[in-house]
Amino acid sequence: MTTMATNDLDYLATRLHARRSRMAEAERLDALCRIRDILGLGRALRPEFNFQTAVNFQRVLLQDLVQEFSFCLRHLAGAEHALVRWMQARFQLENIKVLLRGFLNHTPLDTLQEHLVPLPRELALDPQALLNAETLDVFVKHLPAGWPRKQLQEAIAAHLDEPHGFFFEAALDGGYFRELLARIGSLPDAEAELIEPLARQEVELFHLMLAVRGKFNHGLTAESLLPLRVPGSGAAVERFKAMLAATDIAAAAKLGLGHACDELPATRATSETAPALDPAILEALGWRRFLRLANGAFRRSHMGLAAVVGYLEIRRVEVANLITLSEGIRTGVEAGEIRARMIPRTNLEGIYV
Repeated sequence: MTTMATNDLDYLATRLHARRSRMAEAERLDALCRIRDILGLGRALRPEFNFQTAVNFQRVLLQDLVQEFSFCLRHLAGAEHALVRWMQARFQLENIKVLLRGFLNHTPLDTLQEHLVPLPRELALDPQALLNAETLDVFVKHLPAGWPRKQLQEAIAAHLDEPHGFFFEAALDGGYFRELLARIGSLPDAEAELIEPLARQEVELFHLMLAVRGKFNHGLTAESLLPLRVPGSGAAVERFKAMLAATDIAAAAKLGLGHACDELPATRATSETAPALDPAILEALGWRRFLRLANGAFRRSHMGLAAVVGYLEIRRVEVANLITLSEGIRTGVEAGEIRARMIPRTNLEGIYV
């Protein structure tokens, strides 16, 4: 590729529209779900590779996605470049989470290595130094500066007596969203108007799942979860407080309607006690909404930055679906059930609301 197109957003958007048409979605994804071995799946998607395991297949998928961010970054500058760079840093954050779990559980690097996403040099970490840290405070000092590191430090200080991984990973996510919203705020209004709803929806879903998994699954107190909120997210903070005060998951989920998810499927109660709402289904509904918003940003912007952001987020969902597919093949799940687990999810078992 020549350098003539560098910082040319029109060129980049044109390329992404062409790539969009080749994604594994709808009928193509249905056809892929009928493949029953990893080798066949690899040949259908990346015939130049000879995949023997699901892990190798997934690793290449993630590596391709990271490289696609890098491709986009070569054609962006200023606030646009800063935003997409931070979106790419999400993969660094996932590596940090893997290494943090390894540190807390004393897991050797050899065991963790296959779960680490290959990253460009500017996002690379020193895994062994992180795992060799004597304390959590030393672990944090090896992390890149920024909101995720700062909020992890605060979470560690607040939970020295009970180093619960849930708090630490949520703190990292909260720091990521805080910086994401700040970078979107630096964009021209026309682009921010299309991109911000995606970030806001992720924050709303993050808050909802903090309440659902933190309070109702892990039994953590509202007081301990409240500091994990994403500041500056307006009414979302008030909703988060209300979710933490909810008496059950269904009540918390209702507060997320129109914000974290578009709908909650209802069912007829079969007893005096309402069926429990499955957090995984609730999260799937959130990702369904997210995909709708990403598609909307891609179409409405067409040749602007929102088209780039929308495309990258749609690609992220595509990769998540293909990882789900490869895991289903690996574990022998039937094709129909695999497809039902994907985004947009189709087997949304009834939830009483």
